[in-house]
Amino acid sequence: MKRFGIGLLMLLMMGCVEDSRKKVVVYSPHGKDLLKAYEVAFEAQNPHVDVVWLDMGAQAVYERIRTEAANPQADLWWGAPNILFQQAADEGLLMPYRPSWASQVEETHRDTKDRWYGNFLTPIGIAFNAETVKDPPKTWDELLDSKWKGRILVRYPLESGTMVALFGALILRQPTEREGLRWLAKLDQQTKTYTADPTQLYIKLARQEGDLTLWNLPDILLQQKKGNPFGIAFPTGETPVLVDAMALVKGGRSPKEAIQFYEFITSQEAMRDQAEEMYRIPVRKDIPADRLPAWIQEYPISAMAIDWNSLGKSAKTWMKQWDEQVKGRGAAFLTETSIK
Repeated sequence: MKRFGIGLLMLLMMGCVEDSRKKVVVYSPHGKDLLKAYEVAFEAQNPHVDVVWLDMGAQAVYERIRTEAANPQADLWWGAPNILFQQAADEGLLMPYRPSWASQVEETHRDTKDRWYGNFLTPIGIAFNAETVKDPPKTWDELLDSKWKGRILVRYPLESGTMVALFGALILRQPTEREGLRWLAKLDQQTKTYTADPTQLYIKLARQEGDLTLWNLPDILLQQKKGNPFGIAFPTGETPVLVDAMALVKGGRSPKEAIQFYEFITSQEAMRDQAEEMYRIPVRKDIPADRLPAWIQEYPISAMAIDWNSLGKSAKTWMKQWDEQVKGRGAAFLTETSIK
């Protein structure tokens, strides 16, 4: 009984030590490799802080922060296309903060009221299994060629901020919203399956259960690094380049420590490390090109002109229409809309 009492006392003391640390809660879709690396690095320099992160899809982060608005649980939101951050800003979910490097970011890569700032630039292209595809599509419209029917894998967009932004951009390519949804209906006819998450997407693509997908450059390069035989092509003049952003959550419990972590993960040194190790393209203009990894020059991008304001305002409606009218019934949707 005596030993049990001492052991219990030690556990209580350990609990008190742990509880004395300030928690910084981070919601992010950036994956456990990146998040764990910066948790460890930051805590080594700031032992009084406990960085706790939750890895989930960008759309899921947005929905969770909305749900928790009355009692915020997160301090920092790290990663999602800018349209989601703008929606959150307009709903009063984000806390204004002007980072020390604010002057080094183009106006199009930040919120005018300092509620979010771009962190990375993320090109979206046509990814493929290089063992089965030697001549990948060079345009988005080539995906609709009959030779790719039943060979395309698509990440289910309603759980992915990346795919919401991409589908919105593909709708905006067309003269009207209706024509944009019709284009997605044609893509639906070509699609073999919609995967629930990126992990399932990579597994199916590696196993040759599908040959093509629509996905972002950093993740494909990371999969190459892990040994998967993936390649990626970018449609000339029509490559959506997403502004991957970050923000402090309004009402977060540890704003001072969250700002410290924010500045830590966006320092020049951190941004160079993220470019080198995680294939991220920094938005900061004050990092000399010769200090960035060579791979960035290997992927010249011809960006698509995108009206982000229109996309942000319409994306939720478009995705609801897609989910209810297009997904899994592309042929029927094309027939119905051709009659109307």
